[in-house]
Amino acid sequence: MNAADWFARSLALLKPAARPAPAAPDAPRPLAERLRATLRREPEALTPSALRRLLAQLQGVADPHVSEVEAGRRARQVMAWYAGAGAAERRDLWLLLVDRFAPDAEEVRAARAHYDAALGTPEQGAAEIRLRSAFVSPRTRVLQRFAVDRGGLRFLVDLRAELLPQLKGERWLLPLDAELQALFSTWFDVPFLELRRISWDSPASLIEKLIQYEAVHDIRSWADVKNRLDSDRRCYGFFHPGLPDEPLIFVEVALIDHLAAGIAPLLDEQAAVDDIAKATTAIFYSISNTQAGLRGVSFGDSLIKRVVETLREEFPQLRQFATLSPIPGFRGWLAKNADAMRARLPERLRAELDRALGGESVPAAAERALALDEKSPVRQFLLRSAAQYLGRELDDGRPLDPVARFHLGNGARVERLNWAGDPSPKGLKQSCGLMVNYLYDLRRLDKHRAMTLAGRIPLSSEVERLLL
Repeated sequence: MNAADWFARSLALLKPAARPAPAAPDAPRPLAERLRATLRREPEALTPSALRRLLAQLQGVADPHVSEVEAGRRARQVMAWYAGAGAAERRDLWLLLVDRFAPDAEEVRAARAHYDAALGTPEQGAAEIRLRSAFVSPRTRVLQRFAVDRGGLRFLVDLRAELLPQLKGERWLLPLDAELQALFSTWFDVPFLELRRISWDSPASLIEKLIQYEAVHDIRSWADVKNRLDSDRRCYGFFHPGLPDEPLIFVEVALIDHLAAGIAPLLDEQAAVDDIAKATTAIFYSISNTQAGLRGVSFGDSLIKRVVETLREEFPQLRQFATLSPIPGFRGWLAKNADAMRARLPERLRAELDRALGGESVPAAAERALALDEKSPVRQFLLRSAAQYLGRELDDGRPLDPVARFHLGNGARVERLNWAGDPSPKGLKQSCGLMVNYLYDLRRLDKHRAMTLAGRIPLSSEVERLLL
């Protein structure tokens, strides 16, 4: 990260000054006034004395003169209080962390002026060090010392999970969120993570977490999860020593001899087990993050790369690595863009589509997508629209669909669209039942990643032909 990027990121830590003053008569008083007061007012949570006591405890955690062990003990007392606190009381702790443990704004301004004056001189390096030091807030030390305790990392991850839904309406919380995310990006960096295989022989408590956290295709029963952990399957997760036996993210893989076109055969508990000695293809059919508090901390791309390496060592005959992925944003995009897509059709195809619709709208016809035969103009229109959505629609230069954004950003390409790939109610609601294969061509990952970064989505010739 260069100095300019670091400065921009660090400036987020000074946001508390922008926190708006209360607008309504019954809104909480400014924090400074509450700390000086004697009596609590509605709708404030903590009394002034309790607020002062909590501030003193946090200051005790941050005290640079105490050892890490003692700081961890003090942090444990705050965590015990937090566990029994209500939502409004917890919000007061967030308020204290944001307002009372921010970087010294005057020191930051002075350090920035010193840095600007030193640019291009022998003093530039020392000035940069001073500026970096100015941005290291007491809040950083408080959060780091919470992590000293054995349960501290779990506490901080859960705290951020609580915090995230509040950010849109309470932007004064952004500095605390930014600092937590920055710390997590270091603490959960890939070199500190352990890749583990999860199998049917793993502890039941771990398998229960798979059932709990599966986010793509719900696990319906123990028979279902056993099928996903059978001998022709693999499941791998990243683990962190600070969160023992808690997968941070996991991926489910099917080892077969073809590019999978639908999820139903992979989830069929009665299907025969495939002969893995004949497997040529590894299909990544589900990737699930488990910790809401780690949003924005990216290790999914590293997980896939590590799993590919592991599979190639165990199964040298594997030649193809691909996904069978949902298209979660397609149906919503289609509802807004069906008319524009129809207008782009050549006149003959547009006339065929209109006859097939018989006055019905495309979104309405999509409700019965599974009943459309292969030659149906509506079915062809839906496939063309999906190709447009995945292959051309961008948001700020990045693929519009979140799953596409992840895989294409990792160097995959859009390989094939699969009609009725997911006939479940969820699949129909998200994407008219369509699924997509993203292919990880190991020889072209860098090329495809560069194309995506340049706003040109890598597509197979089969998908290219569907574009209008």
